[in-house]
Amino acid sequence: MSQQQGSKRVSSGVIAAISAAVLVIGGGVGWLTWNSTQNSVQPNRVQPSNPQVGNEQTAEIYWLQDTGTSFKLVPQSVQVQAQRNQPNQFLAAAFQRLLEGPTEGSGSSTIPQGTKLLGIEAQDNSVRVNLSGEFTSGGGSASMQGRLGQVVYTATSLNPNAQVYINVDGKPLEVLGGEGLELEQPLTRKSFNENFQP
Repeated sequence: MSQQQGSKRVSSGVIAAISAAVLVIGGGVGWLTWNSTQNSVQPNRVQPSNPQVGNEQTAEIYWLQDTGTSFKLVPQSVQVQAQRNQPNQFLAAAFQRLLEGPTEGSGSSTIPQGTKLLGIEAQDNSVRVNLSGEFTSGGGSASMQGRLGQVVYTATSLNPNAQVYINVDGKPLEVLGGEGLELEQPLTRKSFNENFQP
């Protein structure tokens, strides 16, 4: 009779040990499954509040570099929060960086401080830029040519052959500055180089 009780105790102990092992393994598998599900779902579940986050692209904006006798336009690659397949958004972000002015060592700008981008539209083979009235203030003819080049080249950074139309406060820009730099629009990189480069 004592042998039967002993064997019952062993059986109960074995069952208890197996049950405990099953619970531990089952819990571990459950935890791993839950954890991997959370990790795979999390990126889809948490959407960034700003739709542009993660869409950082490289844009080229143009500064002026003094050559001693004149200036030349030099590109600077900058990171902007925009998508290349949305040219209006992309160019607006590039112009915002341009209008903030140069950083140390990137060149200079003759675009007057306070100039604002009022609108930009890229369509087919043209870009229409609308700037605030500050764009036309101050500076001589070299300054006017420089700022004109900065706008034309930055506006055509996605399409170097695009035609650029410049408006100031919503009106086509025909004469720039007090010295009367006459513009024939549309402008292109080619027409700028032929007519305005010193």
